Amino acid sequence: MDVKSTVWHYLKNAREQVLWKVEGLPERDQRMPLTPTGTNLLGVVKHLAGVEAEYFGMCLGRPWPQPMAFWADDAQPNDDMWATADESPAQILDLYRRVTAFADETIAPLPLDTRAHVPWWREPDTTLHHLLVHMTAETARHAGHLDILREQVDGQAGWSPEHPNLPEGGADHWAAYVARLREIAERA
Repeated sequence: MDVKSTVWHYLKNAREQVLWKVEGLPERDQRMPLTPTGTNLLGVVKHLAGVEAEYFGMCLGRPWPQPMAFWADDAQPNDDMWATADESPAQILDLYRRVTAFADETIAPLPLDTRAHVPWWREPDTTLHHLLVHMTAETARHAGHLDILREQVDGQAGWSPEHPNLPEGGADHWAAYVARLREIAERA
């Protein structure tokens, strides 16, 4: 694979992980804030949809065609980090799928050295290559957040349902493992 295909491949894999970490849960669990700062599964997906729309839309001269309420001048801080009561999980997941398809349509024909402009960066003039690397890192980072949140909700962990990328072991194995780590931590 060439550089563009390689980075894009990792971005697509991270996107798939984002979706599987949210799908299949009851709506309450998808919305529930699970950290002291309110991080929740649907909010992370909504945030990633907005970020991809900005980077692979506006920053490359192809703005996302639909307004997002959290982009409005009167939007509150973190409005992109939670689903409103009027936004269903299906709507948020569909938005993410549509934005990533839009992003892929933008990315596909462009060479890596295509100029981009990110007004909120310290050095705003950049390239598609930089945007791809940045968005891959951003998506992977948030997929990691989703890994931890999903494990807190129902114990699902790992890379994907088909390939968990974790050592084999049932509930007893993991309980003993955690107990051993807890004991070491308590002695520290």
